[in-house]
Amino acid sequence: MLLTLIPPAVCAQQTASPDAHAVIRQILARNPLLNSFQTRVHVQVRMLNFPFLSLGLEGTSYFKRPDGYEVVFDRVPRYASGLKRVFADIADPASWERDWNVKSAGVQIIDTRSLLELQLTKKIPSATLREADAFVDPGSFAIARMEWHYWSGGSIVMTQTYKDEGGYSVIASQHADIHIPHVRAVADATYDTYQTNVAIDDSLFAQR
Repeated sequence: MLLTLIPPAVCAQQTASPDAHAVIRQILARNPLLNSFQTRVHVQVRMLNFPFLSLGLEGTSYFKRPDGYEVVFDRVPRYASGLKRVFADIADPASWERDWNVKSAGVQIIDTRSLLELQLTKKIPSATLREADAFVDPGSFAIARMEWHYWSGGSIVMTQTYKDEGGYSVIASQHADIHIPHVRAVADATYDTYQTNVAIDDSLFAQR
């Protein structure tokens, strides 16, 4: 499974911050008039250790309120199947309180930015995933960074940037650092023009 993280160089400081429920509500309140979207996504994956593979993935990202989010890649090799969940899960805060125990961990300073940290642990314990951490911009309540930490000692860090399209703040690009046993890799995603408030069949989200 191609999931990882390079341990961040973080100077953390705990200060007063909104509780976890309030932060999630603010995240979900972004773009209140955006009911759905779809956009093409292009991902380049590069392994940093043997066998030094390079892989290009093409797919479509879908969103539909209240909690439908999915990324569908055209073709994914078996060894890269774990990437699908990474790109989908970072944009799915509607599922956090349903599937995870979420608590606030205060304000953390990462790369000179002050970000609200939420710590997530599965309500039904996972045999592979130990914890996830979401880092939220307190000004825009956009998810700036997410980390997944595994019982194996591996982890993944994904950061993302945003752009304005038609008055909506949407994801422009993502970068993932993957560091799991025997695998070091990076993945970069870019997003095309968004088609907003379009009809999307609910069956697309049935698997999630």
